[in-house]
Amino acid sequence: MAHGGAGTRAMTAMQRTCLADALVTGYEVLGRGASSVEAVEMTIRVLESSGLFNAGVGSRLQLDGVRRMDASIMEGRTLRAGAVAGIQEVRHPIAAARLVMEETEHVLLVGEPATRFARYFKLKSDRQPFPGRVSFKLLRAQQASGPTRKTLNLYRAMRVRPTVGLETVGAVAVDRSGTVASGASTGGIALMLPGRVGDTPLIGCGVYADNGGGAVSMTGVGEGIIRLAVAKEIVDRLAAGASPALAARLVLNKLVTRIRGAAGALVLAPDGRFAIRHTTPRMCAGWWTGTGSPVVRDRFR
Repeated sequence: MAHGGAGTRAMTAMQRTCLADALVTGYEVLGRGASSVEAVEMTIRVLESSGLFNAGVGSRLQLDGVRRMDASIMEGRTLRAGAVAGIQEVRHPIAAARLVMEETEHVLLVGEPATRFARYFKLKSDRQPFPGRVSFKLLRAQQASGPTRKTLNLYRAMRVRPTVGLETVGAVAVDRSGTVASGASTGGIALMLPGRVGDTPLIGCGVYADNGGGAVSMTGVGEGIIRLAVAKEIVDRLAAGASPALAARLVLNKLVTRIRGAAGALVLAPDGRFAIRHTTPRMCAGWWTGTGSPVVRDRFR
């Protein structure tokens, strides 16, 4: 399963096609006998490369005009996980997250050190001159406002609040050995303060995977997802015997009633049962069983 974000906007035809291609890619990886981690990474790479989603080359700019990205990946047999936050100039942040998991004893690397880490492993860079995710008018206002204090004043003056965008990406998978994995990649939310980190790179919040319960990849407003550690709570409910649909519904309802959060979730059990649920008007997501065409929609209930 894979998603391209939860929000208010309908997905485009190009996004639908790209998501279907990503699902086929991930399924074919599993068909070759590769791990669920490999399938999750390769699925997300397709979405990061497309420029159609708020991830990888399509990531939004922060308020200072810089593109910073977050990603994470986790596998459910040993509970290994890796993540990066605030990484720059990397085409595939999800690949950097996997390298953190497999090449270090750490879980999360942030900022410029994360970027240097990716360069050390020669990950493909992405140094686009000036992406069009923020209006020139807003960037000119920011550039005229000067350093941090004025940037913060501009943020306040614009009354920027976390908004639900359709375009963060993620995937979950289970392989032949029964090991589940989950991952996610994002450019954050539009016009966010430099340094802001959402749920995506935080294990237990944006992603979680445990063979004893299942795998979850979240999307939505990260501030709410973080406060309830949503991915881990859904997996815990799976482990306690809830179905994917019930676990997702209970936790997302809690998110709405307790803190008025907005989110969507991919939920996968080790036996292959799954659910796609969202509290937002739309969620771009889908699955493929290997027969027929991939199922891709932007509304699930």
